[in-house]
Amino acid sequence: MSKHFFGDTTVLLGRSLRHISRSPDTIITTAIMPIAMMLMFVYVFGGAIKTGSDSYVNYMLPGILLITVASGIAYTAFRLFTDMTSGIFERFQSMPTARSSVLWAHVLTSLIANLISLVVVVLVALLMGFRSSAPVQAWLAVAGILILFTLALTWIAVIPGLTAKSVEGASAFSYPLIFLPFLSSAFVPTDTMPGPVRAFAEYQPVTSIVNAIRDLFTQQSVSTDIWIALAWCVGILIVAYAFAMNTYRRKIS
Repeated sequence: MSKHFFGDTTVLLGRSLRHISRSPDTIITTAIMPIAMMLMFVYVFGGAIKTGSDSYVNYMLPGILLITVASGIAYTAFRLFTDMTSGIFERFQSMPTARSSVLWAHVLTSLIANLISLVVVVLVALLMGFRSSAPVQAWLAVAGILILFTLALTWIAVIPGLTAKSVEGASAFSYPLIFLPFLSSAFVPTDTMPGPVRAFAEYQPVTSIVNAIRDLFTQQSVSTDIWIALAWCVGILIVAYAFAMNTYRRKIS
């Protein structure tokens, strides 16, 4: 990558962030749904769910954080689709800009916007009673996992953003990703689930990511879950990046 690429990406990132600053409802909307879920599960269902944890908000927060990211990337696909259909991509390609900088600007915008939403959700969780005595290193490890997870899902979002035929199609792909934490250990222990559902829940990526974040928050000894979580995040990121870049090259060729 050249200085030309970094300079172009920085300029285009500033453009995308200005769009978000003029329309903060995207970040607000991204955070509102996970917060509403957190309120409902803690204050409506929390008393009936047995998790072995003293505080249900402590137990469920990792899953809510993943849902926050899954909600946020729908806007990435929407913004990318809007740029593709408005002709702005063609204008950028006619200028002396690095081709991939346009795509990377959208990816970095997604990362920044989702991190803001995650901070908002954690602050609300603190008001609801979430507490963690985890050291700074554990919090940094959680942040690292969430950044990897956000990047992985963002590159997945790039694909429908480039290929969708409608706005609805560009953002609808995120619905299964939002639903996936419900079939994991995010809200209830997997050993309470019936056989086939339990088998799926225990071996899908969200469970290992949730368990790793939960262990870090509660200062449990790091188990194999953290390495499985990292392997899932990195693996999905590599595959999604390869498919997205291949799709992008075909679109602009």
